[in-house]
Amino acid sequence: MCREDLLDILKYAFSKGIRTTIGSNATLIDEGTAKKLLEVGVMAVAISVDGADAETHDSFRGQSGAFEQTFKGINACRTARLPFQFNMVIRKDTLPQLEDMLRLAVDSGANAAEFFDLVASGRAKEECKDQVLSLDERKRAMEWLAQSQEDCPIIIRVPGCPMYPLLLQEKQIQPRHFPAEMLRRVPYYGRGCAAGMPMGYVMIQSNGEVNPCMLLQVELGNIREQSIRSIWESSPVLAKLRQRELLKGECAECTYRGTCSGCRGRAYEETGDMMAADPGCWLAPQLVEKAKSNIKGLNLSKR
Repeated sequence: MCREDLLDILKYAFSKGIRTTIGSNATLIDEGTAKKLLEVGVMAVAISVDGADAETHDSFRGQSGAFEQTFKGINACRTARLPFQFNMVIRKDTLPQLEDMLRLAVDSGANAAEFFDLVASGRAKEECKDQVLSLDERKRAMEWLAQSQEDCPIIIRVPGCPMYPLLLQEKQIQPRHFPAEMLRRVPYYGRGCAAGMPMGYVMIQSNGEVNPCMLLQVELGNIREQSIRSIWESSPVLAKLRQRELLKGECAECTYRGTCSGCRGRAYEETGDMMAADPGCWLAPQLVEKAKSNIKGLNLSKR
């Protein structure tokens, strides 16, 4: 939103048939700006809200008054009828606020609530590594969100946690306010981690560097030196990511290897190996215990 040529860039992207959305803290969006964004083809704005109240949001943003300014932008989008969603990070400090944050998104007129499972990559490695959820905290948060989807009038999405859609399916969640088919729009639903995958995505940074995902910051090449098509089709890193059979540890043995595959970004940041088991998966210990139980049962039957 600080770029003077932003509207020109957005208009050009839209003219090329690209589904154009932007991410913003909304502090620079007034009603006039919201209308201009609509005019150049922006379909929606993802607005960062980092807590259910000003104290939590402002402390995370490092600026007093940020919460109030963000909600001025949210109201401007709503008045201009520019669709928007809430982007919220689940961390230890916001874990007790999940219910209030979801209610805030609904009451504010958001069309989706996107809860990011905090992965310690990029600046997060230095600034909020102690905010990453434990396995039990992640499990409880995801189970609550999955169950909440039944009565929630807007769709709940969870980037950074491929295990979440498994819960939606396991619990056979049937939303009361929209067709269950819409749950297939939840990230990773039925296809697992999307980093660099054929039906997934890559990220292009402002310097031209291409990464499989914002959470998996492994360099694939640079579009100033090589076309994006060439990188997409010939990157050895992407070729490796696309072979689920190369996954290691619990992810390799897991029943959900093809439909979950764990978060490759978290695996890389915590182990140095993007194909390692996802250290944030609460399913892995259960699978190990289940395997032990099966072995014990087999031994007993032999006796």
